[in-house]
Amino acid sequence: MTAAKIERATLTLGATLLLAAAAALAQHQHQSGAISAPAKQDEDAQQINHSVHAMSSRHLDIGAHMRMTPLRKFQPGDQQRADEIVQAARKALDAYKDYREALRDGYQIFLPNVPQKMYHFTNYMYGFEAAFKFDPSHPTSLLYEKKGDQFRLIGAMYTAPAQVNQEELDRRIPLSVAQWHLHVNLCMPPPERRQEALPPNAKFGLLGSIATREACDAAGGAFMPHVFGWMVHLYPFEQKVADIWSVERQMHEGQGHSHRQD
Repeated sequence: MTAAKIERATLTLGATLLLAAAAALAQHQHQSGAISAPAKQDEDAQQINHSVHAMSSRHLDIGAHMRMTPLRKFQPGDQQRADEIVQAARKALDAYKDYREALRDGYQIFLPNVPQKMYHFTNYMYGFEAAFKFDPSHPTSLLYEKKGDQFRLIGAMYTAPAQVNQEELDRRIPLSVAQWHLHVNLCMPPPERRQEALPPNAKFGLLGSIATREACDAAGGAFMPHVFGWMVHLYPFEQKVADIWSVERQMHEGQGHSHRQD
């Protein structure tokens, strides 16, 4: 393993941890003494929930903050490779239908105190591993829906460094079957302007109107050309190929639609 690869993986993982910590810190500040009125806390919690969910779900809103890989033409062997990945993922995920097993195995709930339609249980060691190789049995995140006090496993998320090209992404999962996405052009707000990262009129963040380094610098923010690295979602318990590799599903989840899981 070269020093360059180690540095790239460290930066990738560091960006993920940084954004997770920033989101958790913002959540804590909104729920603590910084704002004391209960009604205002509830309103802010709803705004944070909307922002976090939208960041992870609006895969079809291809704008200034989203980049997606185009679908390629099928090549010989693509479907077989994709089917093998689904089978491997299905086998690996079967052990985590009880979410407590995921927690015991090193997965951590991202923003557990913020109500979400889809919860990401992330294993940061697997995320680090994914910077160097693809292992369908080691998803970076497990995807759960929550009903009452119970979590229902629906899928997995795989990651790759933002620097890799489409050929490498295709070697991991055929681009004729799956579309990877990358969150780009993030302007982090200065501390005194955190409220401006919240919808509906956000200026900062992945829902914000600021999408260039120049505009971010002028606003006093910190610009990041990309965050989290490449991501792709897989729903291995579905039956149809279009549902297994669905890009639309997360948007539908945000609109209250449901999908069957055997």
